[in-house]
Formats: sequence, structure tokens, C-alpha cells
Amino acid sequence: MWRFSFFLLALLALPVKAQEWPTKVVKFVSPYPPGGSVDPLARVFAAKLTESLKQQFIVDNRPGASGNIGAEAAAKAPPDGYTFLVSANPAISVNPSLYKNLQYNAERDFAPVARGVVAPLVICVHPSVPARTLAELVALGRRDPGKLSFGSAGTGSPTFLGIRMLEEVSGAKFLHVPFKGIGNMMPSLLGGQLSFAFPDAAVALAHIKAGKLIPLAIIEHAPQLPKVPTFAEAGFPGLEIYSSFSVVAPSGTPAAIVQRMSGDIARAMKSPALAQKLEHETLIPVFDTPELFAAHLKKERAAWEAVIRRNAIVPD
Repeated sequence: MWRFSFFLLALLALPVKAQEWPTKVVKFVSPYPPGGSVDPLARVFAAKLTESLKQQFIVDNRPGASGNIGAEAAAKAPPDGYTFLVSANPAISVNPSLYKNLQYNAERDFAPVARGVVAPLVICVHPSVPARTLAELVALGRRDPGKLSFGSAGTGSPTFLGIRMLEEVSGAKFLHVPFKGIGNMMPSLLGGQLSFAFPDAAVALAHIKAGKLIPLAIIEHAPQLPKVPTFAEAGFPGLEIYSSFSVVAPSGTPAAIVQRMSGDIARAMKSPALAQKLEHETLIPVFDTPELFAAHLKKERAAWEAVIRRNAIVPD
């Protein structure tokens, strides 16, 4: 009887802990340096959650090794609801297939919380390239394999894998020039040293409006680029390549805290100020539940694994 009563009291105590959370500072581990595309978003969400939950949320930058250092730190953190990984998708969906000796297992060591937002990617050519549609770019890549060069944020990045997927479905061949991030790549694209690239729409938008880049196709319609066709409309359906901003927790984090965090993130994104900021940055909010995010993540990992395996891709 004593043991039963103790067990019952323990069960009753579990929801109370979830309801009381958070009672101390919550850490968002960002596996990228300050100033990148993920860091500003992480700080905006941290500020919004600090306001709504009346507890401080901070961003802890742990850059290096294409996001692997920060991801490992978050995976090994106590699963108590006070550490989350705030990351672009490579650290949890691409790197597991790209790197052979990771010190974390992205599927086993993390619990999906929220997909947050996605940044639609847009293929842009330098004006000197004689292509004004995606079909014309592909035709050039078939006629002169390897002549046209494209830049990426590095081997294994969505900006690279997306072009490899386009090559697979179209038969075109292009010359890959890797950079350490989109920011480092853009001057070469704008200067004409690169023929084209596949950056986030937010990165390319100002240059497109200034006529310095020509957009050919975008993953998903964006209000800021209403005349740019989607890949499906351009004749290449099935290419769904996004740069995602996601939140995951160390595996074992109480389910009640995971669900609450997911709901709080969704509510934060619906606030007028944040919704306006996301639209200004050409970002698409995603209101996934942890269950829907988990299903999407499984599908995304399988797609990246397949293209990495078929092309025998290894990291730089």
C-alpha cells in the first residue's frame, strides 16, 4: 500500500513540474556564429518567449564543424527542458548522412519540437548568363556540361544539394564552387565570377529588385517575388528544398514541456510584430505539432540521404 501511494504521488507530481516550467533561464543553443541567418531568428524567438513566459531565454552560440559542435552540445545536455537546439536543417537532417563519425545521433538524441519557419530558396543567375527561365538554364547545362558555375554555402548544404537534385532530374551538369556560407558567396555571384546560385530568397531579394540578379524559379511563392514561378510551374515538380529554422530538445525532455514549447512558439509566430518581421525577411511560418514535425523530419532525412548516396557526396 505504501509503495502504491508513493507511486501515485509521483505520477501526480509530473504535471505540476511541467506546469511550473520554466523556473530558470532557458538556453537556445545555436550551432552557428552570431550574425548568420539562424542567429537573428533565434534571438527574436528568445526575446518573444522571454516576454510571454516571464522567464529569460538566451542564445548560446556554439559554431563550428557545419553545425555539429553545437548539435553535439545540445544532444548531451540534461533533458530537463532548459536546453534546446535552434538550428537550420543540416545539423539534424543532412549531416547524419554526410558525416560518418558524428558524436551524436540526430534521430535518437533529439525530440522534435517545432519546425518554426522555412526560407524558400530561389535560383538566381547573373545577368550575363543567357537564361531567363529555368528550362533555358538547364538547356545550357546539358549543351555545355560543367561550363556554368554555381556557388553554394558548402558541400552538403541545401543550396548545394538542391542543384545536385536539379541535375539528377534534368540531365544538366554544372560546376560547383563551395564557399563558407552564403554571405561569402554573394560577392562572387554579384560580380559575375559565378553563373548562378540557389540562395535564400531573403538574401537575394534586394539584389533581384536592383536588377543585379535574375530569378528563375522559387521553391514556394513569396509575396515579394510574385512573378517568379515555382519549380513545379517551371517544369520541375518534386524539388522541395528548404532552408529550415527548427527547434529540437534533448531526447527524454518531458513530453509536456515539448508540447508547451511547441505551442508557445506557434503563438509567438502569430503575434503581429513577429509575423510582419517574418514576411519582411521572406520567411514562411510553419505551425507544425511535434508529431507533424517528426514525420516531416523523417521524410527530409530520407530525401537528403538518397541524394548524398547517389552522388557519393563527401564534406569539404
